[in-house]
Amino acid sequence: MAAENKMGVMPVNKLLISMSLPMIISMLVQAMYNIVDSVFVAQVSENALTAVSLAFPLQNLMIAFASGTAVGVNALLSRSLGEKNQDQVNNTATNSIFVYIITALIFMIIGLLMSNLFFRIQTSNQEIVDYGTAYAMIVVGLSVGLFGQFLFERLLQATGRTLFTMLTQSVGAIINIILDPIFIFGMFGMPKMEVAGAALATVTGQIVAFTLALIFNIKYNHDITFQFKRFKPNLHIIKQIYSVGIPSIIMLSIGSIMTFGMNTILITFSTTATAVFGVYFKLQSFVFMPIYGLNNGMIPIIAYNLGARKKDRMFKTINLAIVYAIGIMIIGVIIFEFIPQTLLAFFNASPDMIKIGTTALRIIALHFVLAGYSVVCSAVFQAVGKGTYSLLTSLIRQLFVLLPTAYILSLFGNIDLIWLSFPIAEVVAVIISAFLFARIKKHLSF
Repeated sequence: MAAENKMGVMPVNKLLISMSLPMIISMLVQAMYNIVDSVFVAQVSENALTAVSLAFPLQNLMIAFASGTAVGVNALLSRSLGEKNQDQVNNTATNSIFVYIITALIFMIIGLLMSNLFFRIQTSNQEIVDYGTAYAMIVVGLSVGLFGQFLFERLLQATGRTLFTMLTQSVGAIINIILDPIFIFGMFGMPKMEVAGAALATVTGQIVAFTLALIFNIKYNHDITFQFKRFKPNLHIIKQIYSVGIPSIIMLSIGSIMTFGMNTILITFSTTATAVFGVYFKLQSFVFMPIYGLNNGMIPIIAYNLGARKKDRMFKTINLAIVYAIGIMIIGVIIFEFIPQTLLAFFNASPDMIKIGTTALRIIALHFVLAGYSVVCSAVFQAVGKGTYSLLTSLIRQLFVLLPTAYILSLFGNIDLIWLSFPIAEVVAVIISAFLFARIKKHLSF
């Protein structure tokens, strides 16, 4: 009889830390390179920074499909491992490669054909349109690296090999950071590519990370065997992946709609306001990314113990994750409240940008602690196969509360009021998350 996977026997706190810490580190590195990207782009001009900010919804949509599909793959794989169903483990892994290839091809077409239109819808500033189009055509059009990285890293996560994902993400991020100034400013004989250089550096880092993750799966992931001989797509498995994945994709895509809507509201005040919002998203990733790393470590533990019918281990994991998430968020609040000017100074901020941004960061940060609870609950819903709960919470928070509130507050003509929409929306999200979490606890049948 095969030995029990560590997710079923290791002390919960030790397990959660050992699973999550590599992911938290890699996520922090990811956040760092996102910030560094914008810091370098800001040295080109404020219009360049605005262009990258306006591109964020398109990037986020791409990440939504990559990450949302990965949630479905991760949940099904971990549950199958818990049930000791090796055939389904292998079939899930192989079919996930198929769906990722199709998704990458679709986004390649979108990036090459629709990037210019995307920016023209948002602004008439030709320089911003040109910068944004060049950036998006590369980042979205050459997204095969991102999709491959997401897939093979999540296969490693689902089988408890999070150390390898830390390595792949870290190497990819470091390459991006090194190449950013070289490509943007034309160092060491390279042509000066400005915003396009930032995009090329990002794509190169993703392709390297994808390659490493693929190698690690083939050489070291003995829980999975890829079955390509006489391969045919298994519609039943694909349906199971997307039964969890589609709500997650939609949930993450809602973020793109929200960001697009906020950019549309803010640009009526000034392009600087839009740049501030873009900077906020880069900075807040440094706070939220560790929690996403915590969640990535938590989801396979919950899914495994759900499959193994170990209820106590499930809820101990969840409770610990909530405590850690709130602790991380408290640190984030302190930083945003006390040194907002310092944070903005990294982005070559103009006096106007400093003025708008200082108030924005302090107000928005008020929702961080509440968000820590909501984000963990969302991951729990996905892990137990209740992805629709995550979808509902996100839909209400971002589209039914945040955006309408931001629009109504914008009518007063005071940009500072718009930022209040974030803590208002999060209060609603916490109430809904707590209610749905209570339902899950009540209805678990073992």
